[in-house]
Amino acid sequence: MPVAITLDHLAALPVDPAEGTLVAQAVRAGRLADDAPGLDEALADLAGFEGKVNQLLVAATDAGTRLLVGVGEDPDPASFRKIGAAVAKRAATQDALVADLVGHLDGAERTAAIEALVQGLILGTYRFGTYKAAPESTKLTAIHVVAKGGARAAAAVDRGIAVATAMVLVRDLVNTPGGDLTPKAFAAEATRVATEAGLEIEVLDKAAIRKAKLGGLLGVNRGSAQEPRFVKLTHRPEGKPRGSVALVGKGVTFDAGGLSIKTATGMEWMKTDMAGAATVLGAMSLVPALAPKVQVTAYLPLTDNMLGPDATRVGDVLTARNGTTIEVLNTDAEGRLILADALSLAVEDEPDAIIDLATLTGAVIVALGERTAGVMTNHDGLKQRVLDAADDAGEAMWPLPLPEHLRKGLDSEVADLRNIGAGPYGGALTAGLFLREFVGDVPWVPLDIAGPADTTAAWDENARGGAGFAVRTLVGLLAAWSKLPAA
Repeated sequence: MPVAITLDHLAALPVDPAEGTLVAQAVRAGRLADDAPGLDEALADLAGFEGKVNQLLVAATDAGTRLLVGVGEDPDPASFRKIGAAVAKRAATQDALVADLVGHLDGAERTAAIEALVQGLILGTYRFGTYKAAPESTKLTAIHVVAKGGARAAAAVDRGIAVATAMVLVRDLVNTPGGDLTPKAFAAEATRVATEAGLEIEVLDKAAIRKAKLGGLLGVNRGSAQEPRFVKLTHRPEGKPRGSVALVGKGVTFDAGGLSIKTATGMEWMKTDMAGAATVLGAMSLVPALAPKVQVTAYLPLTDNMLGPDATRVGDVLTARNGTTIEVLNTDAEGRLILADALSLAVEDEPDAIIDLATLTGAVIVALGERTAGVMTNHDGLKQRVLDAADDAGEAMWPLPLPEHLRKGLDSEVADLRNIGAGPYGGALTAGLFLREFVGDVPWVPLDIAGPADTTAAWDENARGGAGFAVRTLVGLLAAWSKLPAA
């Protein structure tokens, strides 16, 4: 963790903080005189400070010099995530921070705000400096969150730290160059995470992948000097499980496009093409602690997509795990090929539901922008649960259809399927229709996270690069899991 976070009682707020300690104090919109007595109102007016969410002002008050933090009139938890990130960034040059920001809230509202605040404080201090000679750093080493609430408040702090830690893991993986985060290296990191979290893990090397007949994964890997891996992680609860859920994550550790090669600009962000697998790994690290009553199994196919001398050719036919043959007409539509194998394996284990995450298509970014994930399904009840969990988590997702008239475009003259549609439009929907061929009747939701998995510019709690998007959604969904109704 970049900083140590502790929970203090309200009485612990120092009137005269030690040198190098910044005290952040909440100010509600329209309540400046009540929340910051002694504040020079002319100074606040000059600075445009009104107590709106995320407004910051360092000023003298009756309690001493304070960082006044606008929290608005009725902020939701997502607001406190943003507030925490803004405060952490402002406090980066300080030795310590005292955050007195939720005192005006009560009950469940306060608990949710504490958890979100802690996430924002941690994510706001995130830096990825592995490859810098002089990494950007923060002096901030300690954050004291001031809140009443006893055990509930302490549990909220712990949850906030755990979720943010998992998101930092995802960010670090997504930000690591593909030349270093090879399939083998990713599998080693998954083994470390499994050991620490108490998860079962099975790692298939190339020989085992061939024996398992994962033809999609082998086909994408043919042009690479790096051997593929397939990772299976399992959490088995004590006693009778409340249900079983499969998580599938696309793990293309670098995507050059294969023989359907990308442009140089198109490759700039392709170290991030394993964000689906990274997100699933991050969520799995939390399952034993935050969703212990649900059996959860993760399936992570790992490879890069390169242009070696035996790379899959346009027109080649691959055979997926379930026996479906696929004519490859664009080697840059590779994620769906490795997901076909992983989904097939997941179906064989007979889960109650499958959720797959992938940086699947650029088309979804055209449709929804960079901050919103696309959600498709074969089961409306499961889709709504995912959307509700995303809303609670403050992560933007939007439902997309699976139009039957586009399905005909996947018919091949030489195989069971082709890996791209017949026309240039509806690429995200066609990809969803392709994946649907491998899930049968199992309730299933694919999340196309190509936009929000990484960010081209920092905003709110997000640093440029890997975001850790969808970890909160998955954990919230699994923690509240119950039997699905019939479709």
